[in-house]
Amino acid sequence: MKQSIRVTELVCYLALFEVGSTTLFFLGAEAKRDAWLAMALAACIGLLLLSMYLMIHRTDPDLDLYDLCKRYFGKVIGYAANFAFAAYFTYEASRNLRDLGELTVLTLLNRTPLAFIMLVAIIVIASTVMYGPRVVFLVSSGLLPIVVLSYIIIYSLLISTGLIKTEMMLPVLEHGFKPVLSAAIPELVSFPFGQTLLFLVFFPLVKKKGKLRKGVMITYIITVICLVMINQVNILVLGPTLAARSTLPLLQVVQLIEIADVFERIDVLFVLVLFLGLGAKMTAFYMGAVVGLTKLTGIPYKICTVLLGVCLYILSFLSPNYPHHLWLGIKVVVTYVTPIFQVALPLMLLFTIWIRQKMEKHHQ
Repeated sequence: MKQSIRVTELVCYLALFEVGSTTLFFLGAEAKRDAWLAMALAACIGLLLLSMYLMIHRTDPDLDLYDLCKRYFGKVIGYAANFAFAAYFTYEASRNLRDLGELTVLTLLNRTPLAFIMLVAIIVIASTVMYGPRVVFLVSSGLLPIVVLSYIIIYSLLISTGLIKTEMMLPVLEHGFKPVLSAAIPELVSFPFGQTLLFLVFFPLVKKKGKLRKGVMITYIITVICLVMINQVNILVLGPTLAARSTLPLLQVVQLIEIADVFERIDVLFVLVLFLGLGAKMTAFYMGAVVGLTKLTGIPYKICTVLLGVCLYILSFLSPNYPHHLWLGIKVVVTYVTPIFQVALPLMLLFTIWIRQKMEKHHQ
């Protein structure tokens, strides 16, 4: 499925993707009031990883992640690497599906079966993925302003109601730098900053690549600053202890907003924005996995979308309950599995490309 997109559409989707499910959790809880430092450190490492991904793309701009692996790793190793990447993207999409289902049960439809909610969600998102990246990226350009405006409104209301207490951030580095470091690496680097790896699948779709690197870098930096500010609100309103214990801390923060008995249900706006972010992130991983499966098997894109949709739905029930789902994702997958895909394999690919290209030049 050969489609093309603009740089503006890609960076809009990158911003939506990075926000995604990030605001659902309190990131850097281990660092407590220094969570903003942990996020900033992880974001800097994430920027280095993004630079590496852009470097990989620039070596052969017309090839996506799967084609690069196939060309430079060889047929056998390339096939294994492509299968692993497709499986990784599939698993991440299934996690987003479970997050979306659990969020719906916790906030809106507490009497509706989780299985039914996730079935409806996967049908809606699968029908979106079927249109391919071009349509999805176009839609993101319209959704991003809604998400940005919503967070500006929420942040403004928190400030105007006096709920934010800046003294909650003090003292800085009370327990030294070690908690910041352990909170940032590998957990925060893997989620959400290292997940930009997925865009190696989409970079080749950009028509005019001249402004791609600059646009991606600027968007990443702006999005990171916003995420750090939004995440730190949990500390500034709830305090480090309560924020770390809360299942949905930012939702709890938003529920505290009350202005003259008029603005009292801002949490509905926040949940809507969360749904948009989760849906965008899940759609991106879903598309990445479908593209991979299509290249691996030769099965048409739309049939792969259906097959993977069924697979995603089954995988979303991997955990018996939500606490286990969070534990599996954060303490196991993010710590031990994700770095392989976000750091080790891309590094191997980059070095292999450099070696192969030098050998080719030497033989010419």
